[in-house]
Amino acid sequence: MFENLSERLERSFKLLKGQGKITEINVAETLKDVRRALLDADVNYKVAKQFTDTVKAKALGQNVINAIKPSELMVKIVHDELTQFMGGDTAQLNLSGNPTVILMSGLQGSGKTTFSGKIAKKLKSEKAKRPLLVACDVYRPAAIEQLKILGQQIDVPVYTEEGNNNPVEIAQNAIRHAKANHLDLVIVDTAGRLAVDEQMMDEIERIKKAINPQETLFVVDSMTGQDAVNTAKEFNDRLDFDGVVLTKLDGDTRGGAALSIRTVVTKPIKFVGTGEKLDAIDMFHPARMADRILGMGDIVSLVEKAQQQFDEKEARELQRKIAKNQFNFNDFLNQIQQIKKMGNLKDLASMIPGVGKAIKDLDIDDNAFKGIEAIIRSMTEKERTNPEIINGSRRQRIAKGSGTTLQEVNRLLKQFEETRKMMRMATTMKNPMKMMRNMRRH
Repeated sequence: MFENLSERLERSFKLLKGQGKITEINVAETLKDVRRALLDADVNYKVAKQFTDTVKAKALGQNVINAIKPSELMVKIVHDELTQFMGGDTAQLNLSGNPTVILMSGLQGSGKTTFSGKIAKKLKSEKAKRPLLVACDVYRPAAIEQLKILGQQIDVPVYTEEGNNNPVEIAQNAIRHAKANHLDLVIVDTAGRLAVDEQMMDEIERIKKAINPQETLFVVDSMTGQDAVNTAKEFNDRLDFDGVVLTKLDGDTRGGAALSIRTVVTKPIKFVGTGEKLDAIDMFHPARMADRILGMGDIVSLVEKAQQQFDEKEARELQRKIAKNQFNFNDFLNQIQQIKKMGNLKDLASMIPGVGKAIKDLDIDDNAFKGIEAIIRSMTEKERTNPEIINGSRRQRIAKGSGTTLQEVNRLLKQFEETRKMMRMATTMKNPMKMMRNMRRH
């Protein structure tokens, strides 16, 4: 997402970098190009114009023309305005109430049911919530079945009432069931249609009035472009929802609708869905998204994803093993599993400043670790624990067992040994003399 917009904005700023002298005219030219970039990315015309008008006023007000590095100052102004444009501060979820009730709204196919499962899993693991998923789409048996499957996958109960075609009653009964069973989070999945219609809007209005949820979220497929903005406005006019969820941000989308929704409905984007996996969900951070749009990476989100997967006790034990040069292939395999849990490899790499642009044309396969894992799993437990015993005949056996070549096995063993040395050196950084000795030795 936003790849094309990032490239276009970068080209726009180059207009300023190439100028010997910065004038009000070429600042205006740059912003004209920025506006074109936003429109090409499917940003609403009025929103794009309002954005560039605000940036221009701030740029001339801060005297970009006389700045030492005008293009850098312009990038900062655009970054700050993009952040405000997308909501400024990160919007938190209201988790008050006992139970907390979250109502999902949106069109059919927007990803409501999948997101219901994702948010249940996230709040269960991160906030120790005890969720109940509620199937209120009485028109599509497939939606109820999908919710049941999601519930099984994340070990969360699903409330259904076969034979009852009244979603208002089902939602009310589900809340009573949650209270009786000490469940403190109720997520109500509602019916959608292929387009906004009066019957659907009346129904979800009645559900909202009956259950008085702490959060009403509007779930929208970010790939639907400007239609997403129009649908958001219609839902907000009727429901006065609390926040927006953007799904399918990992798809082939220009991203402009995402930027427009916040301005048009003046409601915060609270979450984004970034893939099909149930942990592919992130809180929406406007400043971090602005970083990514402008090619600055998002190292904070990368660190947070890592912290979610890496156990503190395990990390301390790993550090101890590295310091004693006891890091082995079991530890290495464990680290690979942790990285894989963090998400799509290309998405992770693009969060590192400067890397996103470099890898945009590369196809990074999520099975990149497959060969390495096969080699390690073909080792005996003794070999994994003591890699130094892996001699020529053992290497040939491992290659045969893993379906790889002897060269690949040799390469992995060499890389592993170099990695182990570097990790050990990194732990001695507090003692520079010791580190210098290690460097000479290696």
